[in-house]
Amino acid sequence: MEGSAALGQERVDKLLWRYSVPAMIGMVVNALYNIVDSIFVGNGVGEFALAAVAIAFPVMIILMGFGMLIGVGAGSLVSIRMGEGRKEDAEKILGNAFTLSVLCGIVLSAMILPFLDPVLQLLGAEPNILPYARAFIKVMLWGSLFMYVGFGLNSIVRAQGDPKIAMATMLISAGINVVLNPLFIFYFQLGIAGSALATVIAQMVAAVWIILHFLRKKSYLRLKIQCMALDFTVVFQIIKTGASPFLMQIAASVVNVLFNHSLLLYGGEIAVACIGVITRIGMLMLMPIFGISQGVQPIIGYNYGARNYTRVIEAVRRASYAASALSLAGFLVVQFFSESIVGVFNQNGEFIAIGAKGLRLFLLLLPVIGFQVIGANYFQAVGKAQYAIFFSMSRQVIILIPMLLLLPPLFGLNGAWAAAPVADLGSFLLTGYFLLKEIRTLRQSETL
Repeated sequence: MEGSAALGQERVDKLLWRYSVPAMIGMVVNALYNIVDSIFVGNGVGEFALAAVAIAFPVMIILMGFGMLIGVGAGSLVSIRMGEGRKEDAEKILGNAFTLSVLCGIVLSAMILPFLDPVLQLLGAEPNILPYARAFIKVMLWGSLFMYVGFGLNSIVRAQGDPKIAMATMLISAGINVVLNPLFIFYFQLGIAGSALATVIAQMVAAVWIILHFLRKKSYLRLKIQCMALDFTVVFQIIKTGASPFLMQIAASVVNVLFNHSLLLYGGEIAVACIGVITRIGMLMLMPIFGISQGVQPIIGYNYGARNYTRVIEAVRRASYAASALSLAGFLVVQFFSESIVGVFNQNGEFIAIGAKGLRLFLLLLPVIGFQVIGANYFQAVGKAQYAIFFSMSRQVIILIPMLLLLPPLFGLNGAWAAAPVADLGSFLLTGYFLLKEIRTLRQSETL
């Protein structure tokens, strides 16, 4: 471990750099391999396969949401408990998070698999798309256990002060996926199922790697059998703290369904294939911001637990500046190079034309998202889940869903793309108001 005490003593800018850069590298590489997956699928299988991945994406978002419910909730609690000097409680959280991850992988797959076709049809899978979507999601469900364990424990390893280990986990997974994906699609001719299989194998290796880390003596927190028995007080705390990203993922799934239906109605199957690509490009642009968000979380959580509010404020300020600069850079890349970016996934002229315009509109207010992400993450890091839930839902539900219902009938396909930036602006204003109010409260507490 790199030293939990440093979280309360070392210069904040140095800590932010040390914690954020590994998280940024890991998450950017993770997003890149998702993009590489799409490039292989789009060029090796075709537009219907890209559309199938977009149709299946709401299911994947829900699965990832449960992983975030456990991982982010447990990670935030571990940071706070370590700041309070309660190591045994932190290890209890670790053990319970592992057990919850395993149970989620088994139970959710068993619930979804028998009803897979009706679910995919409900999500908008047309006859041309359904076989591809079925083949993809079935493999992902069988291997989802590894995703839960890997994501959950990796959040905790970062929270305990080992950002380089967390980065290594993501790099291992990404590297294996990038190697296996073209092998399974092009050489073994497994099609879209091959892409899913490559992802599952990569997640399995990452899960084993991170489990082994917590079994080693050099890990500050240890994965102990006696801590794996579910303590429902701990489980409730994990779920309560992780509820914000979970609900955000559920909302994102609903939004994806609405997007897919609107795009089918106003743009056809090509537009559905485009949204799959656009969301992946958007995630690539946001991953450095999420890396800063994850990097600053243990700094905020530890110092909040230690009641060192001056360091909490400084961490939020520096993280906000860095995230805003990155989001502005991503915005410029998207606006000036949209055709070239979309064209990498498929050379169909209609696909490029629809996708490039959609990309520019969809990410029109990307510059304000950096601050919004850091602001919402602050409330997550200090255990104020109700605020984090509200800010997450404001963007994904309270504003975005009404815009998706209102704008497409008025402006057609352009209205569907424009719903996202309208929601981004509203969420930015809400988050900014409450975060500044919270900062004033912390300053007053520090002077008492």
